[in-house]
Amino acid sequence: MKQTILVVEDDQMIRQLVRINLEKHHYEVVEAGDGQAAKDVFLNSQPCLVILDLMLPKVSGEEFCEWVRDREGNDVSVIMLSAKSRVDDKIAGLKMGADDYLTKPFEPDELIAHVEAVLRRTGQYCQKIAHDGLCIKPRKGEVQLCGKSVSLTKHEFNLLYYLMQHPNVVHDREQLIEQLYPHVEHTVLDRTIDAHIKKLREKIETDSSKPERIQTVRGMGYKFVGA
Repeated sequence: MKQTILVVEDDQMIRQLVRINLEKHHYEVVEAGDGQAAKDVFLNSQPCLVILDLMLPKVSGEEFCEWVRDREGNDVSVIMLSAKSRVDDKIAGLKMGADDYLTKPFEPDELIAHVEAVLRRTGQYCQKIAHDGLCIKPRKGEVQLCGKSVSLTKHEFNLLYYLMQHPNVVHDREQLIEQLYPHVEHTVLDRTIDAHIKKLREKIETDSSKPERIQTVRGMGYKFVGA
């Protein structure tokens, strides 16, 4: 599972440089050119780490960092990447909630070293699967939809986690029963999966009567539609 990093930088050349080097080291990269767009990208991608310029249009990097830190249950790491190089600026950034602070100009290898150091400290809390605003954190037992917590039962959580681990793969009821109820007779539980799917759809779909995330494949089973 690749770790997702959001790069928020208004300079397209710097943004591209950062992206290329992160992808060389096998990170998933999403990006935004201003602080307002970064909010939407953040909610949709649920990144593990944000590389954040401070002097941004629309919403400043400082405001964006505060917005990130104010979100309930948020454990994302932030590295500020800025031309502001005074000691006072660095201290202010760290007090604001940044995990690290790197000044421009920078060497790509230096940035990667900072990213790896931060993720070594926080990576155990960063395990998640996210798609289109839906995020599941298996180690914390949490699910979020566009940044808001979703309350699931144990079986609903396990079912969603299994489906999201295998996006676009069709699973029949027997396979899903084996995942949720490995020690119970399948014949007793054939319709239980349907009930779990129905409840899940009510909680994570915009319109549960026209599901887009968990789809029924007629005559075969269910699949989670993901990237």
